[in-house]
Amino acid sequence: MAGSHRAPRGGGRAAAREARRQKARKRNQTIAAGAAVVVLVGGGGVAALNAFGGDNSSGPKIGNGPSDDKPSNPDLLADNKVLLDGTSAKPLSATGAWAVTKTDDGGTAPDRAFVCQSQRFADPAGLRTWVRTLQNSATRDTAVQYVEVSSDKAAAGKAYSSIVGWLSQCAVAQTRLTASYVTTGVGERGVLAVFGQPSGTKTKYKTIAVSLAGQATVVLEHDTISATPPKPDAVLAAANLGVKKICAQSGGCGTAAPVATAGLLPATDSPGFMAPVDLPVLADIDKPWVSSPGAKSTAGTGCEKINFKTAKATKYGTLTYVTPEAKVPTEFGLDDTVAKFATPTAAAGFVTQIRKNVDGCEKAVSNAKVESTGSIATSTIKGESWLATYDTGNGKKFTYRIGIAGSGDRAVYVLFPVLKDLDISDTAFNETVIRAAERSASYK
Repeated sequence: MAGSHRAPRGGGRAAAREARRQKARKRNQTIAAGAAVVVLVGGGGVAALNAFGGDNSSGPKIGNGPSDDKPSNPDLLADNKVLLDGTSAKPLSATGAWAVTKTDDGGTAPDRAFVCQSQRFADPAGLRTWVRTLQNSATRDTAVQYVEVSSDKAAAGKAYSSIVGWLSQCAVAQTRLTASYVTTGVGERGVLAVFGQPSGTKTKYKTIAVSLAGQATVVLEHDTISATPPKPDAVLAAANLGVKKICAQSGGCGTAAPVATAGLLPATDSPGFMAPVDLPVLADIDKPWVSSPGAKSTAGTGCEKINFKTAKATKYGTLTYVTPEAKVPTEFGLDDTVAKFATPTAAAGFVTQIRKNVDGCEKAVSNAKVESTGSIATSTIKGESWLATYDTGNGKKFTYRIGIAGSGDRAVYVLFPVLKDLDISDTAFNETVIRAAERSASYK
């Protein structure tokens, strides 16, 4: 019977995923062990600590690196009056009043002040750190302003890059990057990102702006619960006010009007593929996604009839995303395959052929049932998604979410096995396919 091969193929896919799950778990353990060794044997050496991103110690923020021997201005931003207060935080919401609830310095700052923060300080050799939290009494929204002051502009630039990297490679469970922007006019340069976390029937959104202003790196996060993602305007306006209060001392004031332009945060680990923070959130999984190299060649589930060599792709590859610390079946995971073609026409032709194959699968594969779950269309991306089920007999069925999309001279193929209590919505899957296509722009 056509399609009956799905039973052994399902087992093979599970075994492959389990091997990649073990590899991802081993990689995480190696990184963690390496970080511990560096901290233990590195003493107070900033270079050793920076090999893994900095210092996680809970002690006071005291400059201990060579660049701090003779700081240009040891009293730079020493007064917390330069921080946002209730009045300057007003742009964050149209209703209610904001008030300061707490202000910490480098000695009392928490290890994690804002979403995706990987360590206590981005610049462990910096001059000082401020953390201020605020709350809106009417809306119950909260906000936090985090300011790191470096000994010079070069060190501040590195701190800024570290924080942007934390956001790009966010490893917080049940957190997804909803939208991101590049900001201009707020300090020298900046980014703004919106992260979503499930909160009952609604979502808790964390909108965070990171700005570089001379010797200061400024972070502003606004947390709110909503049914729809917030626009960047409110945080952009408040971040601009916050930076202006600081940059008079730190330098790096922006000269143009503040603008947020849509743009993805950089994914440096595997250019062209999604970062774990791009992946969908599942309510029953409270562990973060981790990527691992997948099999380079794939024939799909049976409907797609994928053959990259026949399609004359110039390059293609696959990443598999798993949750190695979560208690899930070995089949669980998501595959992101990216293929590059000689021309946009060739890429579009490949996508069109796969769409035809899947749309006509029920006639070609007798044990397959296929349902379209949406057309994917943006100004630069075209594709389709489906829910395909293969009945292999003896009461066994294998169900997959399949997505194909083209963008320029690239095509992406996304595969997600549907397991008991481990599924996502049509909308969430389509958003994932779009993100995969957006990320593919960096595939060279």
